[in-house]
Amino acid sequence: MNYNVRGENIEVTPAIRDYVEKKISKLERYFTEAPEAKVHVNLRFNQDKTSKVEVTIPLPNLVLRAEETHVDMYAGIDLISDKLERQIRKHKTKVNRKFREKGDFPVTFAISENNEAQEVDEDDLELVRTKRFDLKPMDSEEAILQMNLLGHSFYVFNNADTNRTNVVYKRKDGRYGLIETH
Repeated sequence: MNYNVRGENIEVTPAIRDYVEKKISKLERYFTEAPEAKVHVNLRFNQDKTSKVEVTIPLPNLVLRAEETHVDMYAGIDLISDKLERQIRKHKTKVNRKFREKGDFPVTFAISENNEAQEVDEDDLELVRTKRFDLKPMDSEEAILQMNLLGHSFYVFNNADTNRTNVVYKRKDGRYGLIETH
């Protein structure tokens, strides 16, 4: 993996760079071949003396992304590594389950010594509820109002201007985001 480590309001020292590379490179054990991926790492110190670590790893069929805010930069990097590992394990379980049903294992993920895929607890992936509803045509402002009235963190709606399905969501910074489909 190739690393692009950037700092905002902080100088990226060789020690920090080495620590990031050491922690993120541990994820390679989940793959049969080390992926040729560009790892984007953004380190930032905020005004409130906390640090924010963001990592994005675009892979061929998966984008791994995590962010963490912590008072200690190194602890934030540790937490990011754990989050990314959980994402890989969940995706690996899902992919391997599909291939097991077809009778062969994918070559993307490594298999344990006893030739079984290491699995995440299946309860983590269990679908517990399904909702169906008609999408009402509206603009994004009305969708935000509906989301807030319902007390949800996201809201799916049919955009009246484009006639496409969109999602508005509340961001961690308290502002709102919009996801548009093509």
